[in-house]
Amino acid sequence: MKKMFLMGRSEAGKTSLVQAMKGEELHYVKTQYTDSGEDTIDSPGEYAESKWFSVGLACFSFEADVVAVVQAADEPFNLFCDGSHSFIQRPLIGVITKIDSPYANIPMVRQWLMNIGCERIFLVSNVTRDGIDELIEYLKEDLPPLTMEQAIFKQQLGLNEWDPLPEGVEYPA
Repeated sequence: MKKMFLMGRSEAGKTSLVQAMKGEELHYVKTQYTDSGEDTIDSPGEYAESKWFSVGLACFSFEADVVAVVQAADEPFNLFCDGSHSFIQRPLIGVITKIDSPYANIPMVRQWLMNIGCERIFLVSNVTRDGIDELIEYLKEDLPPLTMEQAIFKQQLGLNEWDPLPEGVEYPA
């Protein structure tokens, strides 16, 4: 299973998402420090909210296989600027939580996540657990193994290790 690093604003639902993925009963816990579990790395929202701590997001992203920007469907603003993917050297996904909120604006939040550069976006409710299984299935998908030569070839093409080769391009023999 891929290890997922969660980043997002305070109260976006990062810790609750971890609890829902584990099948635990939801209970409020204020994340005071970066908590590295077996399959997830949960970060305090203050890391995303402060330019002084935001460098920690980039550092912890190297510990994960995939980085998830967690954004609540009812959030009034977005913390991440367009093209934020450029500082992250891992696949970037979006997770929209609180989709069952009466104030949810899913199309707006989806667009924010697309602008950031999220490759895939998951809609979840930590309370009803809608969408949780789909996210878990994505995390269970293994990336195909690469040899060092294949990784170097992809780098020469300007691709990341998880990017597919362009149509008609094959690895050298």
